[in-house]
Amino acid sequence: MDFELDDEQKLLRDTTRNLLDRSYDTEALAAVKATPRGWSEDLWHRLAETGLLGLGFADEHGGSGAGPVEVGLVMTELGRRLAPEPVLDAVLVPGSVIADVGSEAQRQKILPAVTGGGLLLAFAHAEPGSRWPALDVTTRAVRQDDSWTVVGTKNPVLHGDCADTLVVSAALPDGGVGLFLVEADAPGVARTRYATHDGLRAAQIEFRDAAAEPLGDGADAADASAAIRAAHVRAQAALCAEAVGAMAEALRLTTDYLRTRKQFGVPLASFQTLTQRAADMYVSLELARSMSLYATMSLADGVVDPVVASRAKLQIGRSARHIGQEAIQMHGGIGMTAEYAVGHYVSRLTAIEHTLGSADDHLRVLAADVAGHDMVDVAD
Repeated sequence: MDFELDDEQKLLRDTTRNLLDRSYDTEALAAVKATPRGWSEDLWHRLAETGLLGLGFADEHGGSGAGPVEVGLVMTELGRRLAPEPVLDAVLVPGSVIADVGSEAQRQKILPAVTGGGLLLAFAHAEPGSRWPALDVTTRAVRQDDSWTVVGTKNPVLHGDCADTLVVSAALPDGGVGLFLVEADAPGVARTRYATHDGLRAAQIEFRDAAAEPLGDGADAADASAAIRAAHVRAQAALCAEAVGAMAEALRLTTDYLRTRKQFGVPLASFQTLTQRAADMYVSLELARSMSLYATMSLADGVVDPVVASRAKLQIGRSARHIGQEAIQMHGGIGMTAEYAVGHYVSRLTAIEHTLGSADDHLRVLAADVAGHDMVDVAD
């Protein structure tokens, strides 16, 4: 299998990297995160103009037709620079759900506006007290003649604080889980906005008989559990790619610090124990990178498999914890300060590890799946 990037993919990676490097250093990133929205609208429009918001969507829906590999490249660069723009939460995840389940009229109405940067989405599925991978929801969809309303609470809704349109999962009257479009400023929708520990934004959203439009053709709402699982798989692959970028930068910061910081008159890199620990961090990074590629290329081959996603997310979680802890330890006190970047990378990696299932959650799912595999008989 060829893992080398072609010329167009290298150009995409380099274009994204240059755009983010020009936009953010440590001070600029801190200033943007301190704003009410928590990300740069100017950079958001530049991402749209460059076509980066359209990756993963068909040409007729305002996209570029690029696949999961290209999405992974962009997510890795976003992770490397810790860019807070909600590419995953406001575009890729809810947009892919609309592309999968929505009617052609819904796709034509919504997706070009999303990829053009003028419309923000959010996927409202998680609920208070729920634990991944639970698909059952307590939010209810109520049918009234030819119209629908939804009742319930969603939290956390990542970047739901700024969303214009919400993609909401709700239990259907006849069983199953449907997907609905709800305008975020519609009557009956109440948002409580808050910042997450990694400096991003989220919201708790309460629906009190809020008007809802079922995703799909016609006025009926069908069970969309399969589409929700597929959205989670794609989101996990993107999170893995983002984590690889963050881990690579955390390792770079650590090795640079070891080369420049002196103790007893010599650089820390001259101490063999520290260089061995840095080498172990590199091994963890490469394990994570390999599993991220595994998840991304499986999607590129048309395999949307939750087991593949769990395998990748398990290794990402383990590698992120190892690299994050070692980065803090080897930086000493400066690693814990808000003015230095490495602590922010560890915070983001921690958030990724707990999004859509922690390492323990994925290990539990994989262990439960072992019984479904054939036994291998080994002859004496």
